[in-house]
Amino acid sequence: PNGGRGRAIMVTVLLIIHGLVAVALLGAITHQTLSVWAPARARPGSFFGRFRTVPNGAFTNAIIVLYSITAVLGGIVYLYFRVDVRPALEQASRWEALGFFDLKEHFIAIGLALLPAYYVCWRQSRDEESMRTRMVLTSMLAFIVWWSFLVGHVMNDIRGFG
Repeated sequence: PNGGRGRAIMVTVLLIIHGLVAVALLGAITHQTLSVWAPARARPGSFFGRFRTVPNGAFTNAIIVLYSITAVLGGIVYLYFRVDVRPALEQASRWEALGFFDLKEHFIAIGLALLPAYYVCWRQSRDEESMRTRMVLTSMLAFIVWWSFLVGHVMNDIRGFG
């Protein structure tokens, strides 16, 4: 009996760490996305001008590491979800929520596959073509991160945790 409680505590701790790393990732990818979409001639001191003052390439390694850690922690916590939470959602016929969560899984896998191209793109020169590619890859990763973050919170709100 006590082993189940210990497992629940461990999963709760992992979920909290997963959430904290996800928030850091959310901040980094959002900052980088806004900086690549900000006008190049943004007025100094303006909202977008401030984003341009931090070199947007400085976030690349942090985003890759945070994305990877978040995905691994999410994969570990997913085992608990699959065994303890998903069956309850299926019994409650929460198919739309489960569908959104399934999309989250697929998007995260796509994001992991995009990370090498994202890394190479941010290490290349700043010609116009590479800038467009950076914008697209960064925006795709930002969408995936935001989708995953929001769907994860909605799933937790529907079923609760623990």
